[in-house]
Amino acid sequence: MRVANEAPAGGLAAGQQMAPVAHQPAVAWWERRALFRYGFLALILIVWQIVGPHINPIFFAYPTKIAVAFYDLTVSGDLPHFLLQSLEVLFYGLLAAITVGIPLAVMMARIRWLDWALDFPINALYATPLVALVPLLVLWFGIYLKAKIIVVFLFAVFPILISTYQGVRECDQNMLEVAHSFRSNEWRVWQDVLLPFALPYITAGIRLAIGRGLVGMVIAEFYTTISGLGFMITRYANNFEMDKTFVPVIVLMALGVSLTAGLKRLERRIAPWSNAHR
Repeated sequence: MRVANEAPAGGLAAGQQMAPVAHQPAVAWWERRALFRYGFLALILIVWQIVGPHINPIFFAYPTKIAVAFYDLTVSGDLPHFLLQSLEVLFYGLLAAITVGIPLAVMMARIRWLDWALDFPINALYATPLVALVPLLVLWFGIYLKAKIIVVFLFAVFPILISTYQGVRECDQNMLEVAHSFRSNEWRVWQDVLLPFALPYITAGIRLAIGRGLVGMVIAEFYTTISGLGFMITRYANNFEMDKTFVPVIVLMALGVSLTAGLKRLERRIAPWSNAHR
């Protein structure tokens, strides 16, 4: 019995010793993706800094001058003040788009007559240049916060709506049959099957909505009250202060990149299955 018990253990140990341990090959430093990404950015800044001082300052500015303008606008309080105004518009607009877009998309995918009834007006609105609607929305809702939130909502809701709708329609029918076999009601099907399955599609739609919402926010601030980063752009551009004009533009770029990256990281935490095949 002792020999019979020891033989498999010895064979297993020998097998374990013989099996090679798989190691990922080390990537050379010159082949790393971060080197190309940040190296290319550094190259652009260096060329920009060298060429910038030789261009008329009425039309152009260079990085060090923009950095000084950024510091001055931050210390004076203008940049934080107008940035908070823009963030308020973006937050409420995106919140309204998410609140309306996700349930409406699920209902359109689950209720056939609702899909047919809303298909034409949604496609018509999506195909309409939303920039052309902004002056009309200003006439209807005024020039204050409500009008800007509506503009951001219209810019952001369609990516969420279309992406969520596509995710719900592609839900595995076997999963739905299992849910119905356990006598799940419609709300439980939404909660346990449809929304978890469509979550990667929803986050992808929200990432697209962030970029479109930022565009809508700036356009709305061009047409409405004296507030936000859009007002800073028009104010300093009209005065030919290009160093200060670049500050809100760069802040908008950083805001879009950071929000998109943060949402992508959140997606990996709440929906790890969406990255299983990547």
